[in-house]
Amino acid sequence: MKNKKLISLAAALIIVIGGAVYFVYDGLTGNHVEIESVIAQAPAENNSTEVSGSGESTTDEATPASNEAADVDGEWSIGSDSKVYFSVTTSRDTVNYELAKVTGSWNLNSKDAAQTKAEGTVEVTSMDSGNAQRDQHISEAEYLDTVQFPNATFVAKSFEGLPTEWNTGEVYDVSMTGELTVKGITKEVVFTGQTVYDQGSLKLEASTVVTFDDFGMKNPHTVVMDTENNLTVELRLSLSKG
Repeated sequence: MKNKKLISLAAALIIVIGGAVYFVYDGLTGNHVEIESVIAQAPAENNSTEVSGSGESTTDEATPASNEAADVDGEWSIGSDSKVYFSVTTSRDTVNYELAKVTGSWNLNSKDAAQTKAEGTVEVTSMDSGNAQRDQHISEAEYLDTVQFPNATFVAKSFEGLPTEWNTGEVYDVSMTGELTVKGITKEVVFTGQTVYDQGSLKLEASTVVTFDDFGMKNPHTVVMDTENNLTVELRLSLSKG
């Protein structure tokens, strides 16, 4: 009887310790950041929309498009609620990193896309994956080297898909080709996504895929899949005029 009690106690301890180890491991490796949308989506039949980068859903009613012309020409400034995300996919999961300090401008010319300019700067030191140890690890010199290169920049060179006439609430598919500079290395990339003018604000959601190698970074994990060398960069920008 005594042996049975000891066996039962040992089994219980194993379960408790195993659960604790899993909790710590999951806290260090799992995804803790949801990628938030700035462009409202039309509600689906179940009255919910899925948030990019997560398995959760959120209700977010869209402002219906109208025939009301929108005056978008001029300079727009990136608002403080804007964010940039980058995501790393491993064989276990996809981890999102949020960068919340973004500045820059978008100077729009609806009649001549060649005159439209945009640039932005993000403070890489504002990076947050929900785990301080992981953030510190990827901030080191062999990865992002945030001490020497605290900022990343993007300068747009050309645009496709911008309308010559904007309507309030209408979502347009767009792409921006430009130069992305990370860790002092510049690479031409194409951001593709959507933009909309809504309630006095200009919204932009766009993404591109680069690799650790593109910017001279060591891959932080042993590559099992090709996608494990990829970094998906996502813009979630809200801009105000003037």
